[in-house]
Amino acid sequence: MAERDLTRGPIGRTLFWFSLPVLGSNVLQSLNASINAMWIGHYLGESALTAASNANILLFFLLGVVFGISMANTILIGQSIGAKNRELTQRIVGTSATFFVLVSVAVALIGYCFTPELLHMLGTPGDARDFAVAYLRIIFLALPVMYFYNFVMMALRGAGDARTPFRFMLLSAGLDVALNPLFIFGWGPVPPFGIAGSAGATLVAQSVSLAALMYTLYRRRDPLWLQREDWKYLRIDPGLLRLIVVKGLPMGLQMVVISSSAMVMMGFVNGYGSQTTAAYGVASQLWTYVQMPALAIGAGVSSMTAQNVGAGLWDRVSRIGRVGVGLNFVMTGALVIAILLFNRQFMNAFLPGDGYAISVAQHINTVVAWSFVLFGVTIVLFGVVRATGAVAAPLVILFVSQWVIRLPFAWQMQKHWGAEAIWWSFPLGFAVSLVMALAYYKWGRWRGMRMLSGGAKLAVAPVKDAVSAPAGPSPAPIVSPSSGESLTEDPRRPIESREAPGESTETRP
Repeated sequence: MAERDLTRGPIGRTLFWFSLPVLGSNVLQSLNASINAMWIGHYLGESALTAASNANILLFFLLGVVFGISMANTILIGQSIGAKNRELTQRIVGTSATFFVLVSVAVALIGYCFTPELLHMLGTPGDARDFAVAYLRIIFLALPVMYFYNFVMMALRGAGDARTPFRFMLLSAGLDVALNPLFIFGWGPVPPFGIAGSAGATLVAQSVSLAALMYTLYRRRDPLWLQREDWKYLRIDPGLLRLIVVKGLPMGLQMVVISSSAMVMMGFVNGYGSQTTAAYGVASQLWTYVQMPALAIGAGVSSMTAQNVGAGLWDRVSRIGRVGVGLNFVMTGALVIAILLFNRQFMNAFLPGDGYAISVAQHINTVVAWSFVLFGVTIVLFGVVRATGAVAAPLVILFVSQWVIRLPFAWQMQKHWGAEAIWWSFPLGFAVSLVMALAYYKWGRWRGMRMLSGGAKLAVAPVKDAVSAPAGPSPAPIVSPSSGESLTEDPRRPIESREAPGESTETRP
């Protein structure tokens, strides 16, 4: 499927059918991780499961900034496609792909070399540390493949194609599930690798799927595929790179804020022993499913908003946000009800039914699961405002809710409530985040912003918080290289902004 125009058609139906393959991809990805956790937990023990939980949180932290670059790329592609600017789309793909590969390789090398030290900093329990080192080092070897694969899929979604990523996620997940028991336990000429085999299965599965995906894009001459004559776009464009980094860094820092908070939280949980850590790890696995509708809708909202911003269709942007929030209440609410009704049955899939860990996991789930409805609304609102280029406010909101509210509450209240304070810090953090997100969505100056100016040859925005773009039925004119002006604004010069309908203007120094 080639790029899809998300600026036309009924918003509710378009958003639902775009989000559905994204949801399917998220389900497959998390189901894959859950099946791996089941193999590890049931057959290698709770210490191995604790090791995998610690390793995955650390990996999430180290890739936060790279994820932000990928998100910025997705939004820029959406806005350039909405502006009908094919050359700019190719320049964005080329510059961001080159930079993304370089950064992911650097992070992989650093992570591989310092794996024991990183796990020590995390406070990984001693009985799980050897497992964690073996697992995490293989994951670091796989990291460039894993995250370039994710980068390509997010770029396709920015172009309006959510089905192709789903098909190849299905291939990757199927291979991973099939290879996990083979590599963990061995069979025939394949020796048993233990927990490292689980990571090795991920490496092989994602490598095969990425190769197949790239071949498919080449064969169908996808608009995002750079033909031989387009290889010049792989040379980094300094103006575009500056924009991508300045926009991607706050989004990456959001992931760092979330993952570093999770690491501190894991440190708190580790203090209660391996069984509590295993229970928390299993509950976290289940939460990934509860989050999926919101994340899928948020991705759909972001892609739709980016294309409509690029086309200057601001009236549709507000409606996209409202429809997204409604879908979240229906889909996330239904999952939360199912999780609460069948709590023990879900926990039994990961943990022995007669152990202490399963009762702890059930209790954690009862305290936390309902609050993901609040989380979902926040994600949808963030999806709208980030797609316009307003990336600083979500970062501030997340930092306050995680580091000013959730972690201090969990730390201080443990003196009185013990581990219970950790579990209740989740609903508290989600509630604070939602209140702040609603306030910014209603009164913040994000309407009228855009990362790009539409047009035919080049469109690189100033690299402050965002460019305030004229709203209207057609994209604004661009600054052409032939005009003699710089491709990026002088950051010392004020940015003159124009209003979106019904919104105030903003001048940024």
